[in-house]
Amino acid sequence: MSDTAAGPVLEIDDLSAGYDNVPVLRGLSMTVGAGEVVALLGANGAGKTTTLRAISGLVKVMTGSVRLAGGDLAGISPTARTLAGIAHVPEGRGIFYGLTVTEHFRLGLRPTRERIDEVLTFFPALRDLQDRRVGLLSGGEQQMLAIACALIQKPRLLLLDELSLGLAPVIVERLLPVVREYADNDRAAVVVVEQHVRLGLEIADRAYVLAHGELTASGSAAELRSDAERLVASYLGDTRS
Repeated sequence: MSDTAAGPVLEIDDLSAGYDNVPVLRGLSMTVGAGEVVALLGANGAGKTTTLRAISGLVKVMTGSVRLAGGDLAGISPTARTLAGIAHVPEGRGIFYGLTVTEHFRLGLRPTRERIDEVLTFFPALRDLQDRRVGLLSGGEQQMLAIACALIQKPRLLLLDELSLGLAPVIVERLLPVVREYADNDRAAVVVVEQHVRLGLEIADRAYVLAHGELTASGSAAELRSDAERLVASYLGDTRS
């Protein structure tokens, strides 16, 4: 459950963004509060990844605004956004196969050993793999590492792009509760981009559905789970239902 009294952690207002001056997103508005998990759903090409990249500063904002805890992020570099508390786990995990697990933990903000140990409580399977090169890990272990590296930063806004990609459902079902627990315990705002509707809605408080770069539906996760017809129509970009 989110903290609404202090205002949203993430606020997107009338956002249009894309590549080479061609908009992929058009007029998107959404909010995420502290302690809240929001699922961003949609088919391939709907604009989900572009949304996360616009938040983290990797894609140019054409019109509209992205605000973190009330502060406009216009002109703020991706590195500065990371320092401000945004952690982005990209599709493909963003890890380095030639480095060990421990070397990944030492990248970036150089956390304390205490913080590393805290994060490893979420992923005990990584404890015995700290000296292993990442290229030798399984897909599930690599995804655990990618999320762990994000959590080590103690982000106030966590962005997860296609957490389930290439993983067996049983592995994903172990990872999703970690995301929920982090949001609840650390009062972080979380945006989960997911193609698999059931998985995305399982841990989310609310969801937004994109089709062809535009918002076609939004509501509580429970509402969207119970209204399959509306959800299917939203995926197709048909909002008449």
